[in-house]
Amino acid sequence: MHAQSSRMKVLFAGIFSQILCIGIARFAYTPLLPVMQQQTWIGDAEGGWLAAINYAGYMCGALLAASVSDLRLKDRLYRTGLLLAVVTTVAMAWTEDMFWWSFWRFLSGLSSAGSMLLAAALILNWLIRHHHRGELGIHYAGAGLGIIFAAVAVELMLRLSLDWAQQWFWFGLLAVVLAVPAWRWLPPPDTRPVTTGGQPLVDRPPSRRFMLIMLAAYFCAGYGYVIHATFIVTIVERQPELTGMGPLAFALVGLAATPAVMLWDLLARRFGYLGALMLAYGLQVLGILLPALDHGLAAALLSALLYGATFIGCVSLVLTLAGRLFPTKPAKLMGKLTLAYGVAQIVAPALTGMMAERTGSYDSGLWLAGGFVALGTLLIGWLKLSDDSLDELDRAARPLAAVRG
Repeated sequence: MHAQSSRMKVLFAGIFSQILCIGIARFAYTPLLPVMQQQTWIGDAEGGWLAAINYAGYMCGALLAASVSDLRLKDRLYRTGLLLAVVTTVAMAWTEDMFWWSFWRFLSGLSSAGSMLLAAALILNWLIRHHHRGELGIHYAGAGLGIIFAAVAVELMLRLSLDWAQQWFWFGLLAVVLAVPAWRWLPPPDTRPVTTGGQPLVDRPPSRRFMLIMLAAYFCAGYGYVIHATFIVTIVERQPELTGMGPLAFALVGLAATPAVMLWDLLARRFGYLGALMLAYGLQVLGILLPALDHGLAAALLSALLYGATFIGCVSLVLTLAGRLFPTKPAKLMGKLTLAYGVAQIVAPALTGMMAERTGSYDSGLWLAGGFVALGTLLIGWLKLSDDSLDELDRAARPLAAVRG
């Protein structure tokens, strides 16, 4: 009973860190972007650049995670990320200057890497050491909950007639509350090279070919992910018949993402990581392209559901695979993969924002994003057909020890 209680506290520390660092520090910007565009000078291009700068911070955080092997240092950086998430959220309300907005969004990106990568690595390491199933679905459910939280909070604050700066400030206060369990419930890491049962933790490095193809495929996933993550509310609000429906679409993203991550864990057990990833990529292509194919409400809401159900599944499956391949230093491979994901997240929103400003529509940006994810699907399929890739994957998916759940 004590073991199950400890497991739940560790997992909930991750969930609260996701709601804080992803839901608020990162994703509050998405439903607030149309509000900021209405109430300040910011346009489509500037909105895209701020998103790109946020992802530059995230990529720097991924680079840091990839370069750090010491679990204790990872733990300190994770806790620093929680503090940054709080400070950068409140600070967005203090200025309308592009330089300072860029500065805070960059640091916010660093904080989201702490939750997405360092917390995931620390939690996965703890689960494996204590003979629990090494999966991150429950941890990444916090990202979906964070999206719902951000969307609902913005809608409620708009009904209270709070302006954009007041909304950022209240998000900052909520961030303080979330930081407490995220900090307290994740225990200091155990650095011994064995599990609590005395079994050795053994890394299983993949082949160079496997890594190159997976990096390219994850770049494609990052390109597709960031377009909806940044612009979905704005895309919906731009349709005259859908005015006011943007927050609902964003809430549906989180609503779909929250249970989906655990479903992808089950699919990975049944079909393997690559089989589950192919399905997630394929469905994400459809979700991205629907708003370009049909400007109606049904298409927008179905797009949000498909996007929410797949983007976090791609992240969870890839990073769980990375952690299973390197149980002694899971953040190293997670960080390298996320660098590929992050490069796409810098390029895509800035390019899409400029394309939208020039054409007056996000359709061309959606088609480009869908094309990248389709290419990623083909790359995953190519990898799945390779015997050596399957060998590496099977070794990673095989339980490292008896699990309790």
